[in-house]
Amino acid sequence: MKLSDLVNHLEYYVPPSFQESYDNSGLQVGEMNKEINSALLSLDVTGNVIDEALRKGCKLVITHHPLIFGGLKRITGSTEVERVVLKAIQNNISIYSMHTNLDIVKGGVSYRMAEKLGLENIIPLVPLEGNLLKLAVFVPLNYADKVRAAIFNAGAGNIGNYDRCSYNIEGYGTFRAGPGTDPFAGDQNSDHSEKEIRVETVLPVHLKSQVIKSMIEAHPYEEVAFDIFKIENAVPGAGLGCIGDLNKAVEEKELLESVSAIFNAKGIRHTSFRGSKVRRVAVMGGSGASYTGMALSAGADAYITADIKYHSFFEGRSNMLIADIGHYESELPALEIINELITKKFPKFAVRFSEINTNPVNYLQAWKK
Repeated sequence: MKLSDLVNHLEYYVPPSFQESYDNSGLQVGEMNKEINSALLSLDVTGNVIDEALRKGCKLVITHHPLIFGGLKRITGSTEVERVVLKAIQNNISIYSMHTNLDIVKGGVSYRMAEKLGLENIIPLVPLEGNLLKLAVFVPLNYADKVRAAIFNAGAGNIGNYDRCSYNIEGYGTFRAGPGTDPFAGDQNSDHSEKEIRVETVLPVHLKSQVIKSMIEAHPYEEVAFDIFKIENAVPGAGLGCIGDLNKAVEEKELLESVSAIFNAKGIRHTSFRGSKVRRVAVMGGSGASYTGMALSAGADAYITADIKYHSFFEGRSNMLIADIGHYESELPALEIINELITKKFPKFAVRFSEINTNPVNYLQAWKK
């Protein structure tokens, strides 16, 4: 299949518009019309990962961390990023990345971390706001079902675990068709009133174009009257980090032992044990130091993340256990999610997990009980 088919599928479920402003998720290297039949999944892309892709016959490498964060002014091979880009281009290997958009999307990296820990009642720690629109369109009575179906099929109308959601108000619209028009109802140069339904629904920003296109194609009017509003509602289930509850409270040491085993975390850094049991746990894959205060405000007994700075360990340490399990270790679940997204839609597409540990951090001695 073409790379564009796979990318369109991935971006429907993990929209690039969800990524943080500093990020660079998406196609890093390659052409959308290229034929592919397999992909290699890796948290990072290095020269060794490109070599592995070549050995395994994979013309696509999908990563969590983007290869290119800032702009490249030249590609001369003078830096590691430039060398990897050159090697990928020379060997016709495409690179696609799903970073903070995969962190933020519902069911993303932090949610998978929470599931692995057995948390219940999982909700985002920092809900995603400002990525929803409200659509209001005016439709003649007999066409309301057709137009609603079109916009729903294009991805509008989802609220949490409910879909095909809309609010409908009956009334009447007035108009006068001008010269050169071909009105669905009424005559040129004559005032006309038509019984209509105002259909309101919600949609994510990234689906705006396709929803409007589908709506116009299904609508009988020559000129479709509709409004688009930006709304501040949080996207249900989406956001950075997660917080949830263990089925039963556990000792702090017991929690960290479980975390070590589940995430293969060999060097957990943590605050002193407070002698309190842990029930409510916040997690965030990757660098979560700046959200320590939010975890504390949300009532977490423990906060599991990575890249905690020295002074961040002081934040709320008397009220909450803080644990840094490692950036690489906390984000490995990203590859499970990507694999599931691909194989569910394309079961015959070959997906392989990289055997190369790209973690740049090494530990002299594993964490001991």
